[in-house]
Amino acid sequence: MKLLKGKKIVILHTNDTHSQIEPFPANHSKYPNLGGVAKRAKLIDDIRQKEEHVLLLDSGDIFQGTPYFNLFHGELEMKLMSAMNYDAATMGNHDFDIGLDGFLNAQKHANFPFLCANYDFSDTILKDQTKPYHIFRKAGLKIGVFGIGIKLEGLVPSDKFGQTKYLEPISTANQTAKMLHEKGCDFIICLSHLGYSYTNSEKPSDVKLASENECIDLILGGHTHTFMDAPSAHKNKGGKNTVIHQVGYGGIYLGQIEVSATHVSCRKHPIE
Repeated sequence: MKLLKGKKIVILHTNDTHSQIEPFPANHSKYPNLGGVAKRAKLIDDIRQKEEHVLLLDSGDIFQGTPYFNLFHGELEMKLMSAMNYDAATMGNHDFDIGLDGFLNAQKHANFPFLCANYDFSDTILKDQTKPYHIFRKAGLKIGVFGIGIKLEGLVPSDKFGQTKYLEPISTANQTAKMLHEKGCDFIICLSHLGYSYTNSEKPSDVKLASENECIDLILGGHTHTFMDAPSAHKNKGGKNTVIHQVGYGGIYLGQIEVSATHVSCRKHPIE
């Protein structure tokens, strides 16, 4: 890691926020008063005041879960994420719930890119509306970020994703990460909506991707709503560690990754 001396990068991340605009109600059985966009925005602002080099990322399933989605069809979520200055997001399966046309209408209110390396939208109205990856420049470094999504067939009605072509995620992730490495990226992040892991299953997952890649430094996961108390590190085919982190669902936590010349550390902030 070619970090400049004395510098660090702070990566903030969410996943599976599922249109949870307000905090969970006070009488909620598991998460009373937790979450809420206003409190998340305040925490993000506080961190940005303290840290010089910050990225804010989301790993999908922004839509679906509260009446706000049913009423505003994703427009509110996009406007709020834009107000919080998200840098990038990927698409989860529920982000297809209003179809490609509905997503496109909502996306008009986003001022950040959607990164989808293994969804080929060439034959759909989302052609050229997403990117496979984006390279950010922070602290004199090149940070490559790309998105990988879950297989839509069986999860999403076919009329909602239309002619979207699904590319095998592990090989696509490896190709994309290798390309970012060849472009001189110093740190490579995968925004994954594959799910953390699956027992007795060959389904692609974050754990499989972590062990079967060569160039990914960090996987920020989603889909399985996994509340991780600590990140997990997995030896990859390049002989280095790939770190995985995921922060549950509903915007209850904000994840924070700190990357310096000597270490990668992770924590999660409760939104309370």
